Amino acid sequence: MRLGSGTFAAGCVVIEVLGVALFLRGFFPTPVFSGAERQAESPAPEPSAGASSNWTELPPPLFSKVVIMLIDALRDDFVFGSKGVKFMPYTTYLVEKGSSLSFVAEAKPPTVTMPRIKALLTGSLPGFIDVVRNLNSPTLLEDNVITRAKAAGKRIIFYGDETWVKLFPKHFVEYDGTTSFFVSDYTEVDNNVTRHLDKVLKRQDWDVLILHYLGLDHIGHISGPNSPLIGHKLSEMDSILMKIHTSLLSEERDTLLPSLLVLCGDHGMSEAGGHGASSMEEVNTALVLISSAFERKPGRANETTTPAVGPPCIPVNRWCHSHSSSGDVRHPTHVQQTDLAATLSIGLGLPIPKSNIGSLMFPVVEGRPMREQLRFLHLNTVQLSKLLQENVPSYEKEPGFDQFKVSERSHGNWIRLYLEENNSEVLFNLGARVRRQYLDALRTLRLSLSKRAAQYDIYSMAAGTVMVLENPPQSTSTWSELDLLSFLGTVGHVLSLGSSSFIEEEHQTWYFLINTLCLALCHQIYRNCFLGDDCAPQHCPHMGEEFDGVTVALQGKRAGREGWELSRAPADPSSLEALRGPERWMVLASPWLVLACCRLLRSLNQTGVQWAHRPDLGHWLTSSDHKAELSVLAVLSLAMIFVLVQKRCSLTSKVAMAFGLLGVYCYRAAIGNVLFPWKQDNKDVSKGITEARFVYVFVLGILFTGTKDLLKSQIIAADFTARTVGLWEIYSGLVLLAALLLRPHNLPVLVLSLAIQTIMTQFIWRPLRHNITEVTVMHYWFGQAFFYFQGNSNSIATVDISAGFVGLDAYMEIPAMFLTAFATYSGPVLWASHLVNFLTSEASSGSALSRACFCYALICSTPVSVYVVLVTSLRYHLFIWSVFSPKLLYEGTRLLITAAVCMFFTAMDQTNTRS
Repeated sequence: MRLGSGTFAAGCVVIEVLGVALFLRGFFPTPVFSGAERQAESPAPEPSAGASSNWTELPPPLFSKVVIMLIDALRDDFVFGSKGVKFMPYTTYLVEKGSSLSFVAEAKPPTVTMPRIKALLTGSLPGFIDVVRNLNSPTLLEDNVITRAKAAGKRIIFYGDETWVKLFPKHFVEYDGTTSFFVSDYTEVDNNVTRHLDKVLKRQDWDVLILHYLGLDHIGHISGPNSPLIGHKLSEMDSILMKIHTSLLSEERDTLLPSLLVLCGDHGMSEAGGHGASSMEEVNTALVLISSAFERKPGRANETTTPAVGPPCIPVNRWCHSHSSSGDVRHPTHVQQTDLAATLSIGLGLPIPKSNIGSLMFPVVEGRPMREQLRFLHLNTVQLSKLLQENVPSYEKEPGFDQFKVSERSHGNWIRLYLEENNSEVLFNLGARVRRQYLDALRTLRLSLSKRAAQYDIYSMAAGTVMVLENPPQSTSTWSELDLLSFLGTVGHVLSLGSSSFIEEEHQTWYFLINTLCLALCHQIYRNCFLGDDCAPQHCPHMGEEFDGVTVALQGKRAGREGWELSRAPADPSSLEALRGPERWMVLASPWLVLACCRLLRSLNQTGVQWAHRPDLGHWLTSSDHKAELSVLAVLSLAMIFVLVQKRCSLTSKVAMAFGLLGVYCYRAAIGNVLFPWKQDNKDVSKGITEARFVYVFVLGILFTGTKDLLKSQIIAADFTARTVGLWEIYSGLVLLAALLLRPHNLPVLVLSLAIQTIMTQFIWRPLRHNITEVTVMHYWFGQAFFYFQGNSNSIATVDISAGFVGLDAYMEIPAMFLTAFATYSGPVLWASHLVNFLTSEASSGSALSRACFCYALICSTPVSVYVVLVTSLRYHLFIWSVFSPKLLYEGTRLLITAAVCMFFTAMDQTNTRS
């Protein structure tokens, strides 16, 4: 049986999806970590040179209790910047004058919760594919602080994000998990944590308390970092921290060791409120260690400290006070987020996790005796050197390993002098030199291991690449001028993917292409209107016959009901001279109208990296001072959506669309985005669940009506109207769903998308008789441009996950994933759906859809095929994880959508063929 071109193209795309999946399996493997055989290993003994050291056990704990207060999306400037001074006075006092150490912890991409928790507790760099696993976290099998603490008999209590419970299912003696994905809730999710505090702080039956607060992150996803809700949430967190700290201080009177309170964030927050990528706002998180052990005392430099083991009176604090590495408290030192695992392990008297690549935050122990300091540093470097040996065959040639061996020998000499009770001044100077050697070795070892945090499965990558490259279909049709533009534009875009800067600013490429397209269309229109038939476009061999045959047959049938009746097209398909009056002027002006719409859309949402921080209309509209203006704009946008969509719908769908759009506004008013005309405040802000579900009812009703009409066209083969109306109603249902999920300031994006589609249909595609390839390429280009017009980028941080919880009162994985994906890719999906509608209404046979599917598969799969090769060759690039990998995930998702679109094309192709 001979396959049609559409079926063949759909099959090729499906095979390409499998190839990309295989490639991703090799490109995003599980990070390499140390084997389990070292689980019961004894700690490395203290080095010695000619003398017998008596310190072969782990050092005792530095703290009796540890409380980890993790505030999701706690950006560094929320604590150390103006917001911290204004809304977190107690924390600011501790940072500036209290007993604390302040750091800015740098997170590695992907900056999402689950990988960052793993980094905090294992000290390793999670694989980038963990951004997907974040949706349903598996049990953490890698060696970590929590597992070590439980094995040591520590009693651990947890309240907060249920991701912890999934990672550590049998580690907590008491826990209460809350879902982290229900982002529309920023009050109950934190109250569920705080309600346990009073009773837990009064008890003495725990060693580690972990609190993970989610409200700040949820506010960021909904309203962004400049929302007035941010200040209220920071004040709430400050009061909770004060309660915990004062309670710990009161208990220290009865304990020999101080307690430690860790205030930290898992990641930051972009200026748009999201996270996931590598911008400074997402990477830099606050980290404050609070303990009476860090208390600042006047005259500290003249004190001496008695060592825990061995002879007393080594004046170690001379160096510590004058060369403190903690830095100015107003400008905290930058550390790696992975450094916390080693620091917590030392603080709790536990072995450092075997896969840790972080280094001990030295200010934590700089007040301890010199022998303890060197012991801590030695344990850390031994652990890193063993990890290096397991993962690097030529580890002896690594500079970090050589530095470690030199430091260890110097440490042994220091131990010999220490045990011989030699001159303390000489001993201190030698100890200070050994300390510097250890710190240098730690930095070098960490750098070497960071570069080898994951290994590629080259065989899977190669097999996936072969599957991807064997499948792109090839076109054999003749080329027009627009075909040449399409080819050059596609090739140029593909080549640009080899540059990290072009990936970060890919929106500029698509903006340039559609602007160029509009100018090319303007040239074509003016040439036909003013130069006549000599320069008229050639009659299209693909589509012209279909148009000619169907025009006469359908003029009478559809002229009264549908908005796109073909009778308006000129009688001569090879010239525009037949156009007269206003319609002629509209054809002449249409490219400029599209250009104006695109320029307006560019001003709505700044995206990318270089200019994302600059003000735009979206920021102005979403500020609390302009809620009235946003409300008026939302009303006008919803009204225009109804006008542009309803004219081809049935009466039932028109009514459903009207009520659905009204429900969209009510939902946005219920959650406080816009105002009701009779209510100028938002005191009764709710989750809008009822209003959103009201809209879903109408979305499903419209989709059901459209599907019913399509089935009717299957039964009555000649019922062309039922098929076209059914397809349009399905399209209008998707439009209504997009209006609900898009943020209110993005409703103009949807309106202008519909307006451009109407302009292009009425005054460009029909009068100029563009062939199938040209129409398909234009739809694809505009779909890609509208992906960026929404404010999306190739950064994971721009994904609006709050869209996945519209109308949900609990986290449901599949609906949330579908809604988030649709909201993210609504631009390409709606333009692909419009393409099906246009071709179905304009062509009488199924060959149009078949060829469109062929073309659509070609222009979608080619960039993916080339990009897989580029990523393979650039796998050791500096920005492979921060730029190229997120783009690879976006391309994989886009390819899945392309496969779905091609299957839909193929199904409609079969429907048209049978009809």
